[in-house]
Amino acid sequence: MHPRTSWLVTGLLAACAVQAAVVYKWVDADGVVHYSDQEVPGAEKIYTSSSTSAKAPQARTPAAGPQTSAKAAPSSGLDYSEFSISAPQNEQTFFGDDVIAVHLSLVPALKANHSITWHLNGRQLDSPPDAVAFPLPHLDRGTYVLAAAITDQRTGDSQSSNSITFYVRQPSALLPQHK
Repeated sequence: MHPRTSWLVTGLLAACAVQAAVVYKWVDADGVVHYSDQEVPGAEKIYTSSSTSAKAPQARTPAAGPQTSAKAAPSSGLDYSEFSISAPQNEQTFFGDDVIAVHLSLVPALKANHSITWHLNGRQLDSPPDAVAFPLPHLDRGTYVLAAAITDQRTGDSQSSNSITFYVRQPSALLPQHK
């Protein structure tokens, strides 16, 4: 075999070889999970591989180092199995003076000492702290982003829902909407 060909074959084999990567996973004070390639105090070290088989990454804990921040979130009591905005639907469009029904799917039900805050385009809505459903009256034409957050009043821990985007259009005087 020609020397140049052997170097090429060696290079290709090296490029295809399985390489391990280290990723660090931790949970911040708000219960948000973060991943990084940089070591963070208290983070869990996860070894991944880029093999062609579809294996899940295997987590390995470091031999030493604190693990308290990564394990603190489950004990906060904000462990809802379902916490998402179910109405309106993402990318839904409303016309004219439609009343927009807002609904939060929450399982289990809202726990004692927990409160819900709603945000529309980043501004907090004036709603009861236990409101899982309410109507949004007439909104001007535009794009809106809706999100909810649950806060534990004792610990201050919070968890945010998915955010959804919806649109409000006003009928044109030249082309009114027929219902």
